[in-house]
Amino acid sequence: MSRISVRGFAVASATAVTTVGAVVGVAAGGAPAADDNNNFEAAAADTTLLADIPAGQQAQVQTASLTQQADAQASAADAAAKKSAEESARLQAAKDAKSKKAAAEAKAEADRKAAEQKKKDEAERASRSAVRDASSFTAQGSYTVAQVKAMARQMVPADQFQCFSNIVNHESTWNYRAVNPSSGAYGLMQALPGHKMSSAGADWQTNPATQIKWGLSYMDSRYGSPCGAWSFWQANNWY
Repeated sequence: MSRISVRGFAVASATAVTTVGAVVGVAAGGAPAADDNNNFEAAAADTTLLADIPAGQQAQVQTASLTQQADAQASAADAAAKKSAEESARLQAAKDAKSKKAAAEAKAEADRKAAEQKKKDEAERASRSAVRDASSFTAQGSYTVAQVKAMARQMVPADQFQCFSNIVNHESTWNYRAVNPSSGAYGLMQALPGHKMSSAGADWQTNPATQIKWGLSYMDSRYGSPCGAWSFWQANNWY
């Protein structure tokens, strides 16, 4: 068997080139340099190794060497590509995990707020359903301020009563027969004109419960609630 090695071929090839250069230098009439002499001598030694390889196999050796180099480069490229892909996958996984966490936290917060609002709405509906209607009060010939306030407390939702009371106190000081001498506004809420309260009952002039019913409906429809009406009143001194 001939001795074939990539390293041997590489050395032999370099030596052959050096040897040819040396010969050409001599043929040109130039004296070979000391380094050239050394290279020439080395080439002479290495030429034996190259000569050991039959001429028909030298091309195979060259091809094998190039193939190994290509394989080494391909392996290095594959390793680099694999490492890059793994790093990209890691970064994407971290990004996805962060996005999922943020989405979960946002959903939890939205659910919490929805639950709180639902609870609040249910409490408000329960409060409103617990109030008495104007028709549930027995009509009397007259009413004291304390009686009128007691009726209002039973008709107006608890969380809205103070706002309702503030408006009535400013408008009529709880006098259900109060009349504005200049405008003719009438009753607890000083409705103008007073007969608008007939939509709540024919006894609007004498029954504070009917006036309270009308006033509550007016505040809810126009301002959303007695507290909404009170906020407007504070800014404008009327509602």
